[in-house]
Amino acid sequence: MHRLHAYPDIQAMFRRLLIASVVGILAALAVALFRHSMFVLEGWLLSNDSRSLVNAAASLTGWRRALTPALGGLAAGLLLWGWQRYTRQRPHAPTDYMEALETEDGRFDYGASLVKSLASLLVVVSGSAIGREGAMILLATLAASFFAQRFTPKTEWKLWIACGAAAGMASAYHAPLAGSLFIAEILFGTLMLASLGPVVVSAVIALLLTNLLSGGPELLYNVHVDIPRGAATYGLMLATGLVAGLCGPLFVWMMGFSHQLFLRLKLSPPWQLSLGGLIVGLLSLLTPAVWGNGYSVVQSYLTAPPLMAAIGGVFICKLLAVLSSSGSGAPGGVFTPTLFVGMAVGMLFARMWGVWLPDGSELAILLGLTGMATLLAATTHAPIMSTLMICEMTGQYSLLPGLLISSVVASVLSRTLRQDSIYRQHVAEHR
Repeated sequence: MHRLHAYPDIQAMFRRLLIASVVGILAALAVALFRHSMFVLEGWLLSNDSRSLVNAAASLTGWRRALTPALGGLAAGLLLWGWQRYTRQRPHAPTDYMEALETEDGRFDYGASLVKSLASLLVVVSGSAIGREGAMILLATLAASFFAQRFTPKTEWKLWIACGAAAGMASAYHAPLAGSLFIAEILFGTLMLASLGPVVVSAVIALLLTNLLSGGPELLYNVHVDIPRGAATYGLMLATGLVAGLCGPLFVWMMGFSHQLFLRLKLSPPWQLSLGGLIVGLLSLLTPAVWGNGYSVVQSYLTAPPLMAAIGGVFICKLLAVLSSSGSGAPGGVFTPTLFVGMAVGMLFARMWGVWLPDGSELAILLGLTGMATLLAATTHAPIMSTLMICEMTGQYSLLPGLLISSVVASVLSRTLRQDSIYRQHVAEHR
């Protein structure tokens, strides 16, 4: 159990809430800066302004589609390798907010973290199957940490990093409550009320500013589910949770195994990232849907679920692309790719039952959403956060009871099979 500090008096609490509001604003601006930079580079490098990497890939010739992720990985690898050589004689501080929160005072290596964010931008816009949200959250926490180290006492620095992470997640996913619980469940296990208050305020302020900058509130995924909530429906959601509970540890193991395979090649970072990008590029010759973090594919499938063969084909290619990108060490997040894998698992499970049950498309959407929540719970061991994340991103709060019990089952089964979550493994590998 991690405790940041004791409950403060009223004056100190209002001061912290004010600082939390400032942190939320800084985080939202940092996320907006990364998002805008990404769209500008996509238009410049890919000659596509659709803001969809899948559409961009589909519009490219075969050779450009195959080589673009490899060249992006090479550029990012050269950047990271050059920075490592330049600073190899210097002491190193954490470059990740999870690592920073594990240290005594929460210090960052700002230069290395900014280089890491720029490298992530390069691999993201060139089509690697890695999440852009990881870099967004990192930039948000960097902004929070930079402000905190100049205007707050050292004892509070970790609190403001936590607020920055929650605010960055709220801006990236439009999910302030889930972003707050991400901090509570994953990074700290539990938080005292005095610490959770500023975290929630930062997340909400960040979302409000994000909505203002984007022209109004909007859901991350537009979904419509119209299926009776009977015993059979809840039974299928629960069964999906069991399947996800088995798939979660397997997915985490596959990511670790993929990383070990790349390490055995003993390539320098530029060639290692380039190889990962080349694999993604070659897979994109089979289907352009492997490009990017999977957001646009998830949205299209939740709108009109394809048949089982189509889902299975894209799922295999996308899974290989995610494993190649993350295994090669491409800087970025795995949160959104995990959502795609979970949706595919849920929809494939639904299509199997659709042979005997009516409302096949509606069932596929329902179990696709269930798969997103439950696989996220199985890989993070944070069932409450995972459930609220899907509800906030889609607006489908009526699914809350079924998603919650299914996510709990998936988390418990996954934790029984494998103690480490995907985030705890990430921290261990980067120490």
